[in-house]
Amino acid sequence: MKKIVISTVGSFGDVHPYVAIALELKRRGHRPVIATSEIYREKTDALGLELHAVPPDMPGYDQPEEVARMVAELVDTKKGPERVFERFINPHLRGTYDALAEATRDADLLVTHVLSLAGPPLVEKTGIKWVSTVLAPISMFSNYDPPVFPQMPWLYHVLKIHPSVSRAAMRVGRWKLDQLAAPLYRLRAELGLKRGGNPMLEGQHSPRLVLALFSSVIAPRQPDWPPQTRVTGFPFYDRRDRAGDPAEALDPALLKFLDAGEPPVVFTLGSSAVYVAGDFYRESIEAARAAGVRALLLVGEQSNRPPDLPESAAAFDYAPYGELLPRARAVVHQGGIGTTAQGLRAGIPAIVVPFSHDQFDNGARVERAGVGRVLPRSKYNAASAAGELRALLADESYTTRAVEVGRRVRSEDGATAAADAIEEVLRG
Repeated sequence: MKKIVISTVGSFGDVHPYVAIALELKRRGHRPVIATSEIYREKTDALGLELHAVPPDMPGYDQPEEVARMVAELVDTKKGPERVFERFINPHLRGTYDALAEATRDADLLVTHVLSLAGPPLVEKTGIKWVSTVLAPISMFSNYDPPVFPQMPWLYHVLKIHPSVSRAAMRVGRWKLDQLAAPLYRLRAELGLKRGGNPMLEGQHSPRLVLALFSSVIAPRQPDWPPQTRVTGFPFYDRRDRAGDPAEALDPALLKFLDAGEPPVVFTLGSSAVYVAGDFYRESIEAARAAGVRALLLVGEQSNRPPDLPESAAAFDYAPYGELLPRARAVVHQGGIGTTAQGLRAGIPAIVVPFSHDQFDNGARVERAGVGRVLPRSKYNAASAAGELRALLADESYTTRAVEVGRRVRSEDGATAAADAIEEVLRG
């Protein structure tokens, strides 16, 4: 048995993949410990996993107004990525480092998320074995497969002209990334370490093993990725694990709605964007009505539930995507990597409505894979969404391609592949 500390920070989309890996490692007789925010203890306790609390503290789900305030700051299309570092990560670097040092005191290996900035300096100070991971392709920046940035989606069409164009742009972008990383550079100096690489670029990667926890169907391996990268496929976990949740995978009332008619279009904003939904669900109801489809809304919070739902629509707080989406006709979602992965696995076409961060890039990859379309949040209304739905459902190529992609994604087992790779490092 080996003690393996898994460091992550963020929403369900940043935690669930590591829960899947931790459960697989536990099944093999190891002792996984998830180092993350205290608010996820209810989840880990329910699953028999250990949690070591690590800053930053996050408001609990019984504080929806505080969560909504935080999410509104961090998912802003233009400023959100900067604010994640300036308000959420950098102010807590020393506390995170100290908490991770405590968590790994008797550990055999550390696994880090891309935002676990305290992890690499801790590895250098202690010599603990280290495996780094990325959840979304945008974190594996490549000049051969440039990302779609939320602040400037149009820039992709310039960067893809040639890798040399992308390299030139990256030299400019690195200046900004180094500014964001300045607090980490100061912490490294305090620890007696050299400055090291930028933590959003080369500095995030373990020299021993980098796990790309996504499918090659949306991001094939690139020649400028670290050579120690292994693409595992998506690790899937999708239960909410809150007290009072039904024991069944799907709520009986939800099953009744599914059985009452044709497969619906599912409208969801994941676990974070639901707190800044605005008129998304109201407009979605009208879009579904205009497109002549049934609608199932996953609203997250009761305040998002539209009044006077028509018989062709139903609304629920939450449902496991792995059980629900295979019974849907299509899905309209925000483009988080977890929701994107579930839609791909289900083999259904999608409309991606990106808000910020990696969502623009994930949506573009869905579109390039031929399994969906992109409609920016700023342009989302009943008329535009209805038009996109009609186009998506009328063109059979989207469904045909989605079925093919679904087979490929289901043939992968991200949690097993990741656990295999981690055990190789432990043995090595």
